[in-house]
Amino acid sequence: MKKTALAVAAHPDDIEFMMAGTLVLLKNQGYEIHYMNLSTGNCGSIEYDSLTTTEIRLKEAQNAASILGAQFHGPICNDFEIFYELELLRKLTGVIRMVKPSVILTHSPSDYMEDHMNTSRLAVTAAFIRGVPNFPADHDAVNNYDCAVYHALPHSLLDPLRRKVIPEIFIDTSAVHNTKREALQAHKSQQNWLEDSQKMNSYIQAMENFSLTVGSMSNRFEHAEGWRRHLHFGFSEGGFDPLKELGACYLTNQDYKFE
Repeated sequence: MKKTALAVAAHPDDIEFMMAGTLVLLKNQGYEIHYMNLSTGNCGSIEYDSLTTTEIRLKEAQNAASILGAQFHGPICNDFEIFYELELLRKLTGVIRMVKPSVILTHSPSDYMEDHMNTSRLAVTAAFIRGVPNFPADHDAVNNYDCAVYHALPHSLLDPLRRKVIPEIFIDTSAVHNTKREALQAHKSQQNWLEDSQKMNSYIQAMENFSLTVGSMSNRFEHAEGWRRHLHFGFSEGGFDPLKELGACYLTNQDYKFE
């Protein structure tokens, strides 16, 4: 079975903010990488109408995926319409059955907005039922091969109740940071929107600061992405942790507490 990784995010530019460095490192380790945003991003503008914004953001996301060297999968709904519901679950399950990823990168289950958290829930369930033949989707169920789901860190490292979230795993993204930045720069339409809606004076600088902050938390890396591995039941053998294949770029956080 070929090595495959799939990043599943809510909006165009989410992968670039939180996941792209790890995704590119996996590609450099021989993985075929895939890129999917569930929503069109149609509400992400103060300048353009919904249809125009959809068209602009689709082209930006396709360009970003190309920069990362990833296969692009189109969106399946609009902004603020990512709900944990059957139609979206069937569509995402079909993609996961088709791609057969052994690594899934997705949002934190606890984040600052519902689109992110619902994307996380959908990705987890779709991965869980990849091998359930009685759940119909666009593609037939596959064998229950080992699949690891990793959750990115939430925006600002806080959950919705302002409690700090720390990673279980640090991934050193310093060597591929320029590629990550270039992919994020492809989302040019987001500068004014993010400045207006979330007070990011520069969305590029916001990513840089977050990457440096997580790197500083590791006490080893300059730039880093942080991850928490989903419980293995229904997904893989207990010790299956394919991000370890990244070798010296992989660091376990000794401050992460397990119950």
